[in-house]
Amino acid sequence: VPAILLSELVTGLAAGALHHRDGNADFLRDHRTRRTVWLLGSLSGVGALLAVWLAVSISKFWLGLFIAGIVIAMGAIILATRNRQIPYRAGGIVAVGAVAAFNKGLSGGGYGPLVTAGQVVSGLPAKRAVAVTSVAEAVTCLVGVLAYLAAGKAMAWNLAVPLALGALLSVPMATVTIRHIPEHVVRGLVGGVTVALPGGFVD
Repeated sequence: VPAILLSELVTGLAAGALHHRDGNADFLRDHRTRRTVWLLGSLSGVGALLAVWLAVSISKFWLGLFIAGIVIAMGAIILATRNRQIPYRAGGIVAVGAVAAFNKGLSGGGYGPLVTAGQVVSGLPAKRAVAVTSVAEAVTCLVGVLAYLAAGKAMAWNLAVPLALGALLSVPMATVTIRHIPEHVVRGLVGGVTVALPGGFVD
């Protein structure tokens, strides 16, 4: 797990840098983008702590079912409103970030689809949401890596290095692809994929 988290940390930071370079998001001059990253990133530790506190009393199946329901609903909202501009709501970002960080701390997954869809539903453009998710998930992974190291767990570098290198190969193609696809198409893709993914939340 620490090796996977380190790989996601490296690729998330790289993706954020390339999304910025390719114009999908402006992390330096766009106040709303920076604020969204800060809101999502700051919830990482809170979500992880809550996950540890509640893990012993909540069934993973029912939690997964609940989160899958949220994700499906957000995907449907994105598809239904993909041609309309939704006003930006920081409160929606906070709520989605808390749930996603909690789920990642408890189950190790489900962060990206939930956070990306939540941002779009909360009024952030889809391209910017994809870029922000990369950076916010990198922060979440950093918290996870530091927690594992603080707990005395060793990093499996023989896994971490090839995982990170392999994942990094996909980053330039991904950011350029997002740059050239029209915003309404990206929004439709985010909505469609979000609706299709929730089966993985319940096992």
